[in-house]
Amino acid sequence: MPCVCDLVRSVAVLCKNLGMPRRERSASGVGHQMRVVIIGGTGHIGSFLTPRLVESGHVVTCVSRGMKQPYQVHPAWKAVTHLNLDRTAEESAGTFGERIASLDAEVVIDLTCYRLESAEELVETLRGRIGQLLHCGTIWVHGPSIEVPTTEEEPRKPFGEYGIRKAAIEAYLLQRAKADRFPVTILHPGHLVGAGWAPVNPTGNFNPEVFSTLMQGGEIRLPNLGLETVHHVHADDVAQAFMRAMERRDVALGECFHVVSPAALTLRGYTERMAQGFGRLARMKFLPWEEWRKGFTENDAAATWDHISHSPNCSIQKARNLLGYKPRYTSIQAVRESVDWLIQNGVVRPD
Repeated sequence: MPCVCDLVRSVAVLCKNLGMPRRERSASGVGHQMRVVIIGGTGHIGSFLTPRLVESGHVVTCVSRGMKQPYQVHPAWKAVTHLNLDRTAEESAGTFGERIASLDAEVVIDLTCYRLESAEELVETLRGRIGQLLHCGTIWVHGPSIEVPTTEEEPRKPFGEYGIRKAAIEAYLLQRAKADRFPVTILHPGHLVGAGWAPVNPTGNFNPEVFSTLMQGGEIRLPNLGLETVHHVHADDVAQAFMRAMERRDVALGECFHVVSPAALTLRGYTERMAQGFGRLARMKFLPWEEWRKGFTENDAAATWDHISHSPNCSIQKARNLLGYKPRYTSIQAVRESVDWLIQNGVVRPD
């Protein structure tokens, strides 16, 4: 019976024979196979990161609830060991950290940590037992943009439950890195985009009907003057950043990095670019916030307010300099790939 290592090598050959694109390696790439545990390895980021890990020759264990299939079909999944765990239940029992530690990984990638208590349990259990913990944060650790593009050094002034929780986790992890030399790296993605789900649209929410309206040449109502910003990133570019943080561990430890596209978009510019891509001239109507929100559902209005009140515009210069991060997608390119998938699946309609 073949071992996991044999399967990893076989999948690498299969990917090559099938014409799967080769991933670009860092100039200082990891030169040896490692045991990697990825928590949340079938989600938005994990669907792209897990195959990258296998392609690079690592032995991968994917920890998830086992309730959904990855967004990306890839032969590399055949070489992945799957462990179904309910994180919430395991944490309630006080066993999650030890379950992860018992896998004897050299690297643990945590894509599903949303509570400070979750981070604390994992750190306490993994201390002295791993070479690196890579934590997925969010650009929501920042509050409203002040000086743009926002750098990682900007003082944290988060608002909203999600941003406040993630900022607390970041502060804790960086403190443990500084005080105890705990080997952690934090990556802060922007608005995730990829084939398989609806991206943040030009009105700042997730309603795919906005793209249908643009395809049909209809009018798009924008809040205020449409000058608030959103900052997307393709999930595969986030996966690339995680790989580079592993490959450049020495400069990545104890650091946090923004992982977004090369440039943010204003809502107005986003609308114009998407309309242009559909062969249409953008028809926009600008309304004061209180008037604008009356024409939308409560959920859509809340999502829009969350995005425009943050108006993210983040710098990736630190990730470029230290990690060699090179996003393959602009915001529009990433969104267009997602919208193409929505069109193919009948979610976005031309008429």
